[in-house]
Amino acid sequence: QVQLVESGGGLVQPGGSLRLSCAASGFPFSRYVMSWYRQAPGKERELVAAIATADGATTYADSVKGRFTISRDNDKNTVYLQLNSLKPEDTAVYYCTAQLRGINVYWGQGTQVTVSS
Repeated sequence: QVQLVESGGGLVQPGGSLRLSCAASGFPFSRYVMSWYRQAPGKERELVAAIATADGATTYADSVKGRFTISRDNDKNTVYLQLNSLKPEDTAVYYCTAQLRGINVYWGQGTQVTVSS
């Protein structure tokens, strides 16, 4: 049974930090590109960051470059998203995905991140 379980979301003040985790099971994790998406109320879902399989190459949305860091631990079947210098506009539900050949084949249930004073 395939599972992607996100955790680490919550309420944080502007300028604060959070670390999201996504624990994967039921598929060969190391062979999949892993990504984080987010969706804010009334907005389309957008790609936040992605990390490749072999070389760990990363890509980020322009809006989060320099503030967010994606990483993965293939031994623990887990992908992380470190969120620093958070802004109110980062408020969204954050989703973990597993990609194969450019297609998001698996999605997690999402974790809420709220940035507010």
